[in-house]
Amino acid sequence: MDLLLSALEMLARWDILIALVAGSLGGIIIGAIPGVGPAVAIAILLPATYAMEPLTGLTLLLGIYGSSMFGGALPAILLNTPGTAVNALTTYDGYPMTRRGEATRAISLAYGASFCGGVISVLALIALSPLLASIAPNFGAKEIFLAALLGMVLVVIVHRGQNMAAGALLCFGIFINTIGLEPIRYSKRFTFDQTWLASGIDVIVVVLGLFALSQAFVLLLGEDQDAAEPKIGRGVFQHLFEVLRFPKTVLSSSGFGVIFGIIPGVGEFLAQFFSYSLAQKTSKTPEEFGNGSPEGIIASEAANNAVPAAAMIPLLALGIPGEALTAMMLTVFYVHNVIPGPGLFEQRPEFILGLYLCLLALNVLALVFLILFSRQLTRVIIIPNRYLGMIILTLSFVGVYALRNSVTDCAIAAGFGVLGMVLKRLNLPIVPIILGMVLGGIMEVKLRIALANVQTPLDMINRPIAATIFGLIVLAVTLHLISVFRLRKALSNPV
Repeated sequence: MDLLLSALEMLARWDILIALVAGSLGGIIIGAIPGVGPAVAIAILLPATYAMEPLTGLTLLLGIYGSSMFGGALPAILLNTPGTAVNALTTYDGYPMTRRGEATRAISLAYGASFCGGVISVLALIALSPLLASIAPNFGAKEIFLAALLGMVLVVIVHRGQNMAAGALLCFGIFINTIGLEPIRYSKRFTFDQTWLASGIDVIVVVLGLFALSQAFVLLLGEDQDAAEPKIGRGVFQHLFEVLRFPKTVLSSSGFGVIFGIIPGVGEFLAQFFSYSLAQKTSKTPEEFGNGSPEGIIASEAANNAVPAAAMIPLLALGIPGEALTAMMLTVFYVHNVIPGPGLFEQRPEFILGLYLCLLALNVLALVFLILFSRQLTRVIIIPNRYLGMIILTLSFVGVYALRNSVTDCAIAAGFGVLGMVLKRLNLPIVPIILGMVLGGIMEVKLRIALANVQTPLDMINRPIAATIFGLIVLAVTLHLISVFRLRKALSNPV
């Protein structure tokens, strides 16, 4: 009871309340604007969160992360243009419902499913916290190294058809992290006697370049599209509870979101794919999927909104981010010397519980804002791309310069911005670079600590958890190779 009261007291602080409102409302607006997305907003806001308390900064960023998926459903349904990449599947059934005059109903289903998925994910996280608290102390340097390695392997595997590119970009991210002073003996690496490289390349500079500046360049170089302001009718709240008519779809899709959110390197896309496929196979009307099926909207939105809270599980328990957005949030912990991992649940239980309560409050606030202001949000959808690009460009450079008051950082960020734009044009993944930088740093430190007690390679897996994680790595690689060989055989021997 004392722990709960301490968490509620933290939640009642004015800075937390402002972060809750700003995060949920800001995330909705960001999600409703096609072409921006939460990664850009979080990258821009990240330097500002360093001056905040850890819980305040994380609440703001998590609000942007989760609420953007709520808002991203709006243009997906009304304009057939997903506000964020993870809302793409919502267009399959949302836009057909709009074309037949059921836009308000489709939006209500999306909001209801998003809320259910988000709340179920947080409840699952709360239920798993005692288990995490008991298991986390058993993770030593070996286990964390292997868990980070598993995350890297999964990042490469999930980029089907682009495995080589993802692996190369992941290694590039690891290389970038090695530039500067190494973390044990502080000797210089890859600085080439250049003083500006001695302090290394900050991950936030790379994040802002690859995500924010690259998107700004894409928007500025693109053409503005003329679009009429979409209209939605009244009565969003009236259809909100229709989602409860499909409890099986809600629960199964939220379950996929939780499971795939926990697994590093997987995320929303696979969760959506599996939940949508299962919903279609088990539906009484599978022929409606892709033509305006309510279950299709529910499956997509419940799955992607269940991921953010679940993605915090490996971050909090092991200090290992599962994807780029949680990798950004990890830096907020480190700046304030709050180290996620085995000791966090024991040393700061009130912080963990406060974070859970904030996640629940964010879902409630996002739903309330959308019910009240959905009609006003339709005006945000049609903001010209070049205006957005100029705003993002300006804010990004301000954020980069504010980190260390360095013009050099701005130049580095611009270089990574150009690289990010090229990768987007080539349809190559950006996320592996960021995860390579973050996970590479974790792996290096943990490996060097673990090697002090390692005589043979088998000593790395001589404990049950380490052996289990290594087994998962071998299983993941084996299954992937089997699927690749089967695909090549099918392509070489067409029926």
